[in-house]
Amino acid sequence: MADPIPEAAIRAIVEAGRRMAERNWVPATAGNISVRLPGGRIAITRSGFHKAHLDSGAVMAVGLDGRPENPALRPSAETGLHCGAYRAFPEVGAVVHGHSIANTVLSRRAGESIGLAGYELLKAFPGLPTHDAAIELPVLDNDQDIARLQAAVEARWARMAAPILPGYLIRGHGVYVWGPDMDAALARLEGLEFMLACEMANLSINPLPGGSAP
Repeated sequence: MADPIPEAAIRAIVEAGRRMAERNWVPATAGNISVRLPGGRIAITRSGFHKAHLDSGAVMAVGLDGRPENPALRPSAETGLHCGAYRAFPEVGAVVHGHSIANTVLSRRAGESIGLAGYELLKAFPGLPTHDAAIELPVLDNDQDIARLQAAVEARWARMAAPILPGYLIRGHGVYVWGPDMDAALARLEGLEFMLACEMANLSINPLPGGSAP
């Protein structure tokens, strides 16, 4: 019989869900949240639960391969993307995925990345101690085949210079962000969402040439 999920991990996921829901980043039953557990296990939200109303029954455990410890429970359809981050980066302790208006709209307009420069909140990301910096946030095409989508994510990571930016967008879908613990992952998510909201507001004031404001 599998070990129970630690209460601290459940609490971190439940509180993250409420925090993200308060900001309208996980409408309906969208989004998913996970925490790394000892022994190669992951605690992750189950499919179909609204993130504003999570409790211990909405959290389950899977292995690094995404297989549920309890086959009767169904994890998020995108569990494989969480597992991919945990496998690739041993320092990752938490992964969050949200669907804000800004990240959805901007990812639909973007090419392979969205450039962010000069923002104070760039300091939320590792290796950027000042606002005088620039990043390219990867944007990947959406794909319902999660294994294929994770392979595309890994191919993008292979093209990026170290350290790998701890986040990416899926076009028209949402954002994935991770950190060494839940507090760090949420801080990075909040910083990124603020910058994306600023980018969208700027487009509404200064539409792209030949285009219309979102």
